[in-house]
Amino acid sequence: MDQAPSRIGTVYLVGAGPGDPDLLTLRAARLLASAELVVHDGLVDPAIMAMVPAGARLVSVAKQRARHTMQQDDINALLVREALTGHDVVRLKGGDPFIFGRGGEEAEACHAAGVPVQVVPGVSAALGAAAAAQIPLTHRENASIVSFVAGQCKGLADQNWAGLAGVGRTLVIYMGLATSDAIAEKLMADGLAPDMPVAVIENAARPSMRVLRGALAGLGALVAEHKVKSPALIVIGEVTARERTQELMKIAETAA
Repeated sequence: MDQAPSRIGTVYLVGAGPGDPDLLTLRAARLLASAELVVHDGLVDPAIMAMVPAGARLVSVAKQRARHTMQQDDINALLVREALTGHDVVRLKGGDPFIFGRGGEEAEACHAAGVPVQVVPGVSAALGAAAAAQIPLTHRENASIVSFVAGQCKGLADQNWAGLAGVGRTLVIYMGLATSDAIAEKLMADGLAPDMPVAVIENAARPSMRVLRGALAGLGALVAEHKVKSPALIVIGEVTARERTQELMKIAETAA
């Protein structure tokens, strides 16, 4: 008699949002509360990790620039292996899994191995950071186009960013701290004005959030002077300098 096939687990690609546990989706919170295995990134806020049951197995696959706890191919293999042995896996990622989260690669690896995948979207870092800093990424008077780019991509100087930033546009840069000088030089070489307003948002939607403002030409100096650390986003465009933005933030802080 043939033996019944063993159960295959499901991999849940879950977005943890920008940091504040209150910004998790209800489904993400439910999955975390019932999880038996969580494979998580290093930048997930400890308050979110505290939602996982005490007996659950936690596997950190933290990544930092030029230093990875586990290579992406190994992460893919881990997810597949655990699911094929019958475990449901919560793959917890900062922001949204499909926005610079390499969720697409992980989903493809699971599909290729016959492992079912479900994606639970999260508030992306760009949207969460902009909301926390009260910087509108689009505005009727200032920006009708918004673009997201990765600042640590290989061959940065060869990337075609022409037209992504400038009058009427907002550019949001993920993972751009280490290359902030090069980013500013590239954009100015592409014709962007040196005095184009910029904002750097560190630890968005967390009690330690900082919003630093300046001009494009001084972006690298701004990051260095204030010793900005990840997680942080760079926002470039006129929306970062709207007159009432800072006033609104002060009102919100007073009311909190």
